[in-house]
Amino acid sequence: MLQFDELFFPEMLEPMSDPDVLSIQRDYPMIYLACHVDHVRAPRSRFHLSPRESGILAHLDPGEPTGPTELAAHLRVSPSALSASLAKLVRQGYVERRTRARDRRHADLFITPLGVEALQAGSVLDSARLGALLAQMSPSDRRQACRGLSLLARAARQLAEPRRVQK
Repeated sequence: MLQFDELFFPEMLEPMSDPDVLSIQRDYPMIYLACHVDHVRAPRSRFHLSPRESGILAHLDPGEPTGPTELAAHLRVSPSALSASLAKLVRQGYVERRTRARDRRHADLFITPLGVEALQAGSVLDSARLGALLAQMSPSDRRQACRGLSLLARAARQLAEPRRVQK
């Protein structure tokens, strides 16, 4: 079953012989299995987020701005559909909306420290297990691994850009 922010391109059904594709297909499941938690949110969690709201938080950064229109396009929802979820996340203190200095008609979105905490509490990857995994690596390898994942994530966002927004 596809989740709301997953993409499906029929041309992707063709087998790939690229060794980089094989490398990711082989390595990603090892990371997932080593760090996966069975229950995304603990029953007593103080964070009450829907999967959609968790997905929104996963697309925000504490230091890099994200515009609501760009976020809606990436998630393939209309800006008006995203607006209610964003308003709730802002009200709960998980997201900060900052008016742009150069153009006060527009705002940028940032995940707050509380939002980061909520994101980690709802992640399918256990923070302690990820920490243990990273602790086994040299500082240089750790930075390189994180940079590689960031590059893959950026490419994933760009892959979604040509898709039309669903209304």
